[in-house]
Amino acid sequence: MDKVVALAACLVLAAAPALAARKPHAVAKMAGLDGKAMGTVDFAQTNHGVLITFDLHGLSPGPHAIHIHTSGNCDAKVKFTSAGPHFSPEPKNHGFMVKGGPHPGDLPNQFADEAGVLHASTLSNMFSLGNGKKSIFDRDGAAIVVHAKADDYTSQPAGDSGDRVACGVIVRTVGPAARKGAKRNTHA
Repeated sequence: MDKVVALAACLVLAAAPALAARKPHAVAKMAGLDGKAMGTVDFAQTNHGVLITFDLHGLSPGPHAIHIHTSGNCDAKVKFTSAGPHFSPEPKNHGFMVKGGPHPGDLPNQFADEAGVLHASTLSNMFSLGNGKKSIFDRDGAAIVVHAKADDYTSQPAGDSGDRVACGVIVRTVGPAARKGAKRNTHA
């Protein structure tokens, strides 16, 4: 019997990391205005913010502005304007180099190589994949949009970044863990 208990204890200890709560995760499948697939953008919640990993192709070589937008709608018929404005739950200005900025949805420019391939990662602590005020997930979701040009980080409302050339609806693949703490008191 002691061997059975020891074996069971070993199995529980070995499985503990797998049973631990996974952090929120999301992905966006990117498409161009012509509807063709252009890769993916991966979102992983970390202890220091959201790690955003770009794996894109079919872009023009050079810098591209990339922004999180307020609506999970990527309608190519309206050139992705259906994705709405940049994610910003509080009134802020656009751009990293302006007073009162940036929007939480403003991301640093990313660069496609000569073949139009963009592989890069960036970290943002301006938004979250969980629940609450900083979350990009509300009733109509969120999208990520790639623009034709670089963001100048100052011009309003989108950094003079040109047309929206690719868009992907951000889909949560792992939700946030249940809240910990005391239960709320309810009034009868």
